[in-house]
Amino acid sequence: MEFVIKVLRPVARWLCRVLFKIEFFGVENIPPSGACIITPNHLTYFDPIWITIPIERRVYYMAWDKPFEIPGLGLLMRSFGAFPVNLDSVDTGAQREAQETLRKGLALVIFPEGGRTKTGKLMPFKMGAFRFALTHEVPIVPVTIKGAERVWPVGQTFPRAGRVTITYHPPIEVERLPEEISRIELKDKARRLARKTHDVVASVLDPGSLPEEPPAEALVLNPTRDGDITLQSESRASKMPRLE
Repeated sequence: MEFVIKVLRPVARWLCRVLFKIEFFGVENIPPSGACIITPNHLTYFDPIWITIPIERRVYYMAWDKPFEIPGLGLLMRSFGAFPVNLDSVDTGAQREAQETLRKGLALVIFPEGGRTKTGKLMPFKMGAFRFALTHEVPIVPVTIKGAERVWPVGQTFPRAGRVTITYHPPIEVERLPEEISRIELKDKARRLARKTHDVVASVLDPGSLPEEPPAEALVLNPTRDGDITLQSESRASKMPRLE
């Protein structure tokens, strides 16, 4: 499969340049090795392909589970590094697979909005990717996809010609968690990391693609009944952050 991807990459790049005048900026910000979480905004079904084209290393994806139910398509998606996640519930199987991907030192793509925007505007970020980054101490690489909402708007059957730019921002290093940290503290750190990443992704978007509400309001933690429970360092990596 590595060989197939290497063969297809220049073909996909040429097609995207012809059809979408695609441009890539900051690709050197993708770490050449080691675990990292790549967090792009999500506008079209082409997004996973677009962001992967210039990245030389293999990347893996958490992807919507419905396409995996189509005969043959699921196998094809898995061969290209995707694995399914149920967006309507807490998918512990997908969380375990994501954790194993990071433990192996691989690059993992998570779309932090949790789905495609239907308005073309950047949506609030969910906490899952950022809890993963904190508990596994891996950097976040924010990625901004710009112009794709005009190429393939929600509700349009096929994409049209246009201009797309992909910006890979410098990695955001996460701080090492203390030996003992409460759930409340972990959630607060994840919220702050999500807000910082959201701001970076938004920094190169057109004004019309920016959220109407400030992300600080949208990224309020959900109420919890867990209480202020202390997590021991030895079990920290085994905790499965919820993708919500």
